[in-house]
Amino acid sequence: MTHAHVNEKYKIQPFYVFFLVHSMQTGIGVLSFQRILAKSTGTDGWISILLAGLIVHSLIWVIYKIFSLVPGDIIDANHHAFGKWIGKSISLLFIFYFWVLGLTVMISYIQVIHVWMFEEVPAWSFSLVFLILIYYINTGGFRTITGISFLSMLLTYWLLFVFFYAMKYSEFTNLLPIFDHSILEIWEGTKNTSLTLIGFELILMFYPFIKNAAASQKYAHGGALTTTLITLFIYVVSIVFYSQKQLVMTIWPTLSMTSIVEFPFIQRFEYIDVSWWAIIIIPNMTISLWAASRGVKRLFNVPQKYPLLGMSLIILIINIFFFDMDSINYLKQIINPYGVIFIISYLPLLLVIIYFKKKRNRS
Repeated sequence: MTHAHVNEKYKIQPFYVFFLVHSMQTGIGVLSFQRILAKSTGTDGWISILLAGLIVHSLIWVIYKIFSLVPGDIIDANHHAFGKWIGKSISLLFIFYFWVLGLTVMISYIQVIHVWMFEEVPAWSFSLVFLILIYYINTGGFRTITGISFLSMLLTYWLLFVFFYAMKYSEFTNLLPIFDHSILEIWEGTKNTSLTLIGFELILMFYPFIKNAAASQKYAHGGALTTTLITLFIYVVSIVFYSQKQLVMTIWPTLSMTSIVEFPFIQRFEYIDVSWWAIIIIPNMTISLWAASRGVKRLFNVPQKYPLLGMSLIILIINIFFFDMDSINYLKQIINPYGVIFIISYLPLLLVIIYFKKKRNRS
């Protein structure tokens, strides 16, 4: 197994990590997280969001600490900590996780398109278009992917005006009562926020592609902080806009909110919102599939385009044969608690093992 050595010309400047982390975290979860959070924590959902944000920051710190001890990517770190075979098996788990992440984002977004815009168009035709686009971006290399993430963030901030628009119809008494839930309920809410805040862990794969990588840590924290604050803002607006009962009933509160926006020249503003969301979703899918296929390339020394093609093909087949609401919810249940628990518990453990191994080797 080769070490993750990356040619200087393929590397990106440290401040782009802000956009990579922020764009990976901002995705399909933003459209629907309020409903699940309102179920478990209601008016105290903001506490759960802040807690989840704190966990993300501590894990980003852990990731940078790991790479300060073992330069490279997660595959090098696993190899260093557990040796060849166990290390490989754990790396395969990560590859599978990244792939499922990409798949979940795509299927969830296609479901939104189906419900809000085109019911009759089969799911596989959308996924085919996305997969061709993702393949095309991925063949451009990591700098191209970074460029797409950067653009996607710049082009989508205007959507926040919808929330200011919704403020006109808000009922601020909905924010009360505060501190009304038990610690367990708030923790449940923190777990439910996870699909909105995961994505930062892709640093594990693209770390070797950052010039002077240690300097990028503050940008990674900045990206995660921005996501947390935006998530918090969206949640507070949703709470004051809907009543508690409405919020629990609404599947995509963020989209339903946009349908109140009216312009003299646009009747159905949510069409624009759903279409524009593709710009936010594409980096999510692209980076996830890039990370998964790069993992295979690193483990088995094959050109990256082959695993990328194979993974895309499986996603297409899944979209042809298994596309329905139940399988989508099933997917989310896999990625949400298990994926998150895996990341939260595994990374600190890895850091401890590497730290003691290094200490022992020194002595």
